[in-house]
Amino acid sequence: MFSGSNVLVAGGAGFVGVNLINRLLPLEVNIRATIYRREPVILDKKIEYIKCDLTEMVDCERAVDGMDHVFLCAANTSGAAVMQSTPLVHVTPNIVMNSRMLEAAYFAKVKKFVWISSCAAYPPSGDRSIAENELFDGEPYDKYYPVAWMKRYTEILCKMYSEKLADSMLTVVLRPSNIFGPYDDFNFSTSHVMAALIRKVVERLDPLEIWGTGNDIRDWIYIEDFIDAMMLATEKIESYTPINIASGEGYSIKEILQLILEIDGHNNANVQFNTSKPTMISSRLVDTSKAKAVLGFRPKIGLREGIQKTINWYKAKFLATLATK
Repeated sequence: MFSGSNVLVAGGAGFVGVNLINRLLPLEVNIRATIYRREPVILDKKIEYIKCDLTEMVDCERAVDGMDHVFLCAANTSGAAVMQSTPLVHVTPNIVMNSRMLEAAYFAKVKKFVWISSCAAYPPSGDRSIAENELFDGEPYDKYYPVAWMKRYTEILCKMYSEKLADSMLTVVLRPSNIFGPYDDFNFSTSHVMAALIRKVVERLDPLEIWGTGNDIRDWIYIEDFIDAMMLATEKIESYTPINIASGEGYSIKEILQLILEIDGHNNANVQFNTSKPTMISSRLVDTSKAKAVLGFRPKIGLREGIQKTINWYKAKFLATLATK
């Protein structure tokens, strides 16, 4: 379906955007990618990079002009500390960006608009896996409240463009669990838990501090699998139908840490759990049956293999950085 088409990757220097560009490069497509504060990561003559502030309508219009498919990977994201200390940082910029990109794409007559929501938008479900039709069955977890309602609101906008306008624009909404892998954000002040744990282990931090008790349970999915799901969804979805993209398995933070330590051969880590630091929901399990039924999607990369790949990538990047100093 992409052959000969014009594809925009908004957020072309971010975690998902960079990996999506890598997947698109071998295809017969014309790639445009937006950048903002960061410089391009993937350099190739096939990619047209344009610098844009996607909270500005004129830049959104410039970005989507002539595009057949738009992947909105740009977002203001961060980890637990930022979400607790400055929760509004995820609200206004993302609502403005999402709203303006949808409107600009609609008037540019984009064929499909792909947007990344989040499993954080769901209400708490305890130890039970949560399904797509439960999004509005209750209030989000309190610490997720601002970002969750931003995601919910944008999903309503996506539904409106897909179903409530006479001349509609098909939107594809994916709700991923915790994505990890190469090109993730490893900055401690903004990173999510997997990237932070990998960096702490690889760099042999002493003490190796873990926020919370380590008993929180999460579902992780490797970035290559998530990109597979994005491509399948763009190809197969022809009506508004949000879909969870996850592994369908939950692991505690302690289990993840032990796996990282084992893979990297760190046998004498001084692990300390700091319960005074910000933590989030104690358990988030995700129902993946719809992704299997609608997309035929099943993750190919297991947790151990994904962590090994990420460690290898981070080590290559970290050692290369040290070598240049």
